[in-house]
Amino acid sequence: MHIPAYDVTRANAPYKADLHKAALSVLDGGALIMGTHLEQFERNFAHYCGTSYCIGVGNGLDALKLALYAAGVRAGDEVLVPAFTFIATWSAVSLLGAKPVPVDVTSEGLINPDLISAAITPRTRAIVPVHLYGRLADMSAILALAEHFGLVVIEDAAQAHGARRNGQRAGSFGLASAFSFYPTKNLGAFGDGGAICTNDTDMAYACYQLRNYGSTVKYYHDSIGWNTRLDDLQAALLDIKLADLDASNIRRTQVAQYYHSFLSCFQELQCPNMGDVDMVWHHFVLLTEKRKYLQESLLNLGVHTGVHYPVAPFDQPCYKNTYNRDQYPQAIALSNTVLSLPMGDYLQDNELQYITSAIRKVCEAQKS
Repeated sequence: MHIPAYDVTRANAPYKADLHKAALSVLDGGALIMGTHLEQFERNFAHYCGTSYCIGVGNGLDALKLALYAAGVRAGDEVLVPAFTFIATWSAVSLLGAKPVPVDVTSEGLINPDLISAAITPRTRAIVPVHLYGRLADMSAILALAEHFGLVVIEDAAQAHGARRNGQRAGSFGLASAFSFYPTKNLGAFGDGGAICTNDTDMAYACYQLRNYGSTVKYYHDSIGWNTRLDDLQAALLDIKLADLDASNIRRTQVAQYYHSFLSCFQELQCPNMGDVDMVWHHFVLLTEKRKYLQESLLNLGVHTGVHYPVAPFDQPCYKNTYNRDQYPQAIALSNTVLSLPMGDYLQDNELQYITSAIRKVCEAQKS
C-alpha cells in the first residue's frame, strides 16, 4: 500500500463536479479579480469565523504582513512570536523591518504565556500566537497580557480553520487574524490564497486598501500598498469547500482518535494530547527520539510522513547567529522529535489500520 502524507487529489475528488461548475461561473461572469465570487466568499468565511470582516489576500504570509502593518507595526518595532513555528510567522515581521522576538513554546508547540512578560521591552508592539497543528494557543492568557502591556494581538490561524475555544472560532480573538488557504490546509485552495479576519472596522478598511495598491476607489491611492488579492476563481472554489469544512474536521478528529487508540501504548512514541476536543487536527504529530529510523522504515513500507518542522526559525540560515538558541530548549526539542503521520478526511479505516500496523511492526522490530 502507498499512502502519501497528504493526497491533494483525493482530498478534492468529492468536489470535482461542483468545482468545474464554479470555475465556469467565474469565467462566464468575466470578473476574475475583486468580483462577486470574492465578495461572497469573504462574507461566508467571516460569518463562519464569527467576525465582521474577511479580506481575501494572495497567501498566508501576505495576510500576516498586511495585518501587522495595518495594526501599526513598523521598522524598529519588536513582535513576540513562538520560537517554534513555520518560517512565515517570522518572515512577516522581518519584511516590515520589525524584529521577531522568540518566546519558547509549550510541549504542544504553542507560545508559552508564562514566558511572554520576560520578553517584552519598550519596543514591543504586538504578539503573534500561532494555533499550531490545529490547536488553539491559550488566548485568554495572551489577551490578558496584551491588554496589561498595551500590545496588539494578531492570530496566526493558518493551521486552525474551524478550531474553537468555548464556542469561539480561531481567528476571532485578536485584533485580527491571518489564514492561509495553501492546498494542504484544512480549507485548501487550488494554489496560494489567504485571508485576514477582524471585527475592527478601521483594521478592515486598512487591509482592504493595502491589498489593492492602497486603494478602495480605482486610480485613487490613499496609502502605499501591495498587490495581493485573492482571485475570484480561488474564492469560488474555497466557498464550495467551506460548506463541508466542519464535516471534514470531524473526520480528521476520528482519524486522530484512531491513531491515538492504537499508538499510545508505545513508550517510544509520545502521542499528542487528545483532551482538546475543539482542535481540528491539521497534523497528527508524534514525538519520537527515533524519528529518522521510524520515518525511513515507514517509507520502505509505503507510508509517507512529514516533519513540521525540522529547523526552528532561529536556527534557519536567514536568522543564524541572531538569537541565543539556548534560550529555547523546548523549540529545539520539538524540532528534533516531531513526526507527522498521514492526515486527511479522505483516509479510510483500512488505510489507518495499515499505517498503525506498519508503525507497530517498525517499533517491534527495533526492540528485537
